[in-house]
Amino acid sequence: MSPEEWQRSSFCAEGDSCVYVARPHEDRVLIADSPAPRTTLALSPAAWAAFLGAVRGGGA
Repeated sequence: MSPEEWQRSSFCAEGDSCVYVARPHEDRVLIADSPAPRTTLALSPAAWAAFLGAVRGGGA
């Protein structure tokens, strides 16, 4: 994937503590951590939405 396809989290601190998200296809969302950008976690859009809901709501 090209660097343009990855979005950097707006909550990134200075340095190497960032999370990146990409959506190369409609059926999956990729998440990568900046210290290990080649290691990705693939989620379905539904799982990504549930994750975001839990983070925003303070749930687990």
